[in-house]
Amino acid sequence: MSDVFGRFAPFLQDYIYRSGWESLREVQVKAAEVLFDSESNLLLTSATASGKTEAAFFPVISRLYEEEPTTFGALYVAPLKSLINDQFSRLDEALDLSGISVFHWHGDVAVSHKNKALKTPRGILQITPESLESMLMNRSNDVVRLFGDLRYIILDEVHTLTGTDRGNQILCQLCRMARLIGRDPIRIGLSATLGDPGKAAEWLGAGSGRKTEVVGMQDSRTSWRLGMEHFYIQNDASDQTDPLSRYLGEETEADVGEEPDSEAFPSAEGYIPLDPGFEYIYDCSREKKCLIFSNSREETEYLTATLRQIADRRGEPDVFQIHHGNLSASIREEAELKLKDDELRTVTCATVTLELGIDIGRLERILQVDAPSSVSSLLQRLGRSGRRGEPPEMMMVFREEDPLPNTPLPQLMPWGLLRAIAIVQLYLEERFIEPPSVKKLPFSLLFQQTLSTLAASGELSAKRLAERVLTLPPFAEVTPEDYKTLLVSMLKNDYLEMTEEKGLIVGLKGERLVNSFKFYAVFKDSEDYTVRRGSDEIGTITTPPPVGDRFALAGRVWEVEELDIPRKLIYVKEVKGKMEISWPGDFGEIHTRILERMKQVLVEDTVYPYLKKNAQKRLDVARRVARNTGMLNRSLVHLGGYSWCLFPWLGTRSFRTLRKFISRHGKAFKISSMEYEGCYYMTFKMEQGDGQGLIQHLNEMALAEGIRLEELVSPSECPVFEKYDGHIPAELLRKAYMADRLRTDEVLRRLSDLAAE
Repeated sequence: MSDVFGRFAPFLQDYIYRSGWESLREVQVKAAEVLFDSESNLLLTSATASGKTEAAFFPVISRLYEEEPTTFGALYVAPLKSLINDQFSRLDEALDLSGISVFHWHGDVAVSHKNKALKTPRGILQITPESLESMLMNRSNDVVRLFGDLRYIILDEVHTLTGTDRGNQILCQLCRMARLIGRDPIRIGLSATLGDPGKAAEWLGAGSGRKTEVVGMQDSRTSWRLGMEHFYIQNDASDQTDPLSRYLGEETEADVGEEPDSEAFPSAEGYIPLDPGFEYIYDCSREKKCLIFSNSREETEYLTATLRQIADRRGEPDVFQIHHGNLSASIREEAELKLKDDELRTVTCATVTLELGIDIGRLERILQVDAPSSVSSLLQRLGRSGRRGEPPEMMMVFREEDPLPNTPLPQLMPWGLLRAIAIVQLYLEERFIEPPSVKKLPFSLLFQQTLSTLAASGELSAKRLAERVLTLPPFAEVTPEDYKTLLVSMLKNDYLEMTEEKGLIVGLKGERLVNSFKFYAVFKDSEDYTVRRGSDEIGTITTPPPVGDRFALAGRVWEVEELDIPRKLIYVKEVKGKMEISWPGDFGEIHTRILERMKQVLVEDTVYPYLKKNAQKRLDVARRVARNTGMLNRSLVHLGGYSWCLFPWLGTRSFRTLRKFISRHGKAFKISSMEYEGCYYMTFKMEQGDGQGLIQHLNEMALAEGIRLEELVSPSECPVFEKYDGHIPAELLRKAYMADRLRTDEVLRRLSDLAAE
């Protein structure tokens, strides 16, 4: 054990011995040295399951033990309730008999536990951003009593917070709290996947007045067990690879390792598959403790119901759990507990809610339906397995409709498979991870923080309000003129009210907003209806079906027995079957490096060792199509008649900018009917001129005048994305759209490349 070990509190030393640790990990030693020997902030970035939690908490707990604070001494803020529940149970065990209290606080925590925390604010408080917002608004006069001696603030999963309204909300909260208590606690940020630690450290320390040290450890694991397989949905089993035959890819760094043993898996012969891709997933997870990720709640629901249907058809037990944000707390917690139980071989279907760092025990395998959206997401999900000395293990499964003879060229490409290969290769070849983004004009958050600040403080002059709000770090680039525009709009629409003394207070419409618990969250929510079976809460859905109709939730099908519209309740009974359900959602951005690497996948002849038989065959077909159509040599392809397709190989923001630039400056070519899928391609009609002429014209316009964003966003546009954008003046929304959702530099380079083709 290192010298750091001797500086830990005695009960932590005992805990380490009881847990059988032979030594402290390097990341734990380096983090402890920063926290014991300096007053700097700390950004701690290392692989999943590398001991980050202990690296942060053990020095903090030891410091609190040496000198007991008179209020909460440490505040842990996490984006998910499941993370807080997990850390609460882990800390409670480590602090047993220490005398240091640990309280957790979010919407599912009992009032009695919260009252105990309020009565004796000591030790560590674990909280969500929404609950912290509620405290600052509704208990502002009690903040000093609760947090006056606060010394540390720990932010978990920093990579999910940078560049988002939710992350910026936390920065606002920390600065508001620091002003109230008259001190800036040390900030500690934790993350497993950061593309640019320097940018993340700058974000973490914003407004704290402290230097931020970065402790980062490379992932010491040198191999993955990775496989990818592809299925056409309509084909029968005879056209597919046997799902139990060599079903998992090789251990790989950048080369081939040993094939995993497939002999231990029984045959699944003798049945006609309901869906070959889902049958394959079922067999890959059979008698294994697995986590299956999907990219949406809809896919997760449908997958869970299908796997249960397969189990029922085969006469095998239902071992399937489900986890996503619209399920009741009890269903989510049951899934988490079963994941942590090493004796149970359960299969849990989940969304991003289980991507983050809760300790879910020893998982034997991760499965992924379709491609993750980012390298960061891949690493987070892959890192859910491979604990306790085993290599991380993941199988990705891709399903697509069998193309018809008249399917257009762009729809012949397996975009999900290409994206997955590109993501894997970028990390293997370059250790590339997407850098954190910075939001320049978060007007939705500005609206919310304005109301929150006034609700907490009462009447303020416009000048004092601006001094308090615009000095919060996320609003550094908001001009006083733009804030004045927002305040005037809020007054005009009754969100604010001016008193006779010319002070500002929350107006009538503003009160309706701040008096709802939904106000505390800055992410979009919907008017959800709670689904109940008797006294059991199942979860929530967005739209109430009529009595007698059926819908899917928690991987099962329910029939509506009774509706209580005023109380937003739906009473149901369970029935057999399988159905789809939909929720509104945003699927995030894709980085340009991923699109560029996807093109390279089509250009090169590399045989990737992790592709199984069907996936390799599908890639071979895609490569032949790409080469035969010329789309790799000339990105603008004529589809016949007036129809054209452009493959720009640009990420989400740059693709969006190019699309608008073409619409703006392609009028002489009579361009119309533009359609697109994600950022993979755009199709349009061009009734005049030819493709090369269009590209040359666009490049010349860009070289002569640049790409003027104000010309691409028309005065009639009102781009609404964030929760409170509907309350923001359209002129401000257009500014935010230009600043945070468009990008010109990559478009200028790409137009030059296209002109040279």
